[in-house]
Amino acid sequence: MRRQTRRQKLAMMLVVLLMAAGLSLAASAQQAPDPGRLWTHITKSSPYTQWDHWPGHVGMQPGKSPHGELHRVFVNQQALSSSAPAASYGSIVVKENYDAEKQLTALTVMFKVKDFNPKHGDWFWTKFAPDGTVLASGKPGPCISCHSAAADNDFIFLHVL
Repeated sequence: MRRQTRRQKLAMMLVVLLMAAGLSLAASAQQAPDPGRLWTHITKSSPYTQWDHWPGHVGMQPGKSPHGELHRVFVNQQALSSSAPAASYGSIVVKENYDAEKQLTALTVMFKVKDFNPKHGDWFWTKFAPDGTVLASGKPGPCISCHSAAADNDFIFLHVL
């Protein structure tokens, strides 16, 4: 009986720690998420390359500007399990951007953060160089302008929610 209680406590502590780690990526409406923490999350804590793809959009696909000639898209479980607009808070979409020679040129990321940007689906956009250098983040005008064409699908082009 004691062992079971100890296991339950350990399991509860693990759940609390995981929730705290997830929440540390998010921020209040007054402050944007930290792109450095986001990079660490998608490359170390929960490597995006181990996530799923949108159904029907698996592997290298033809792309268009500004995302490059080719791309691969990965989505975390929150995004994948969203069945209707809007995507669940905590959803993350990572797009690897490639040139014609299949060289990785950038990663573009959409992260759904409650109350961050209600006018534009509460998405936090970030563009990273392949080494993790932040090239743009927050509410970049070009991202919002382009993705506004898919506002009725929660600013997501590739997957119909």
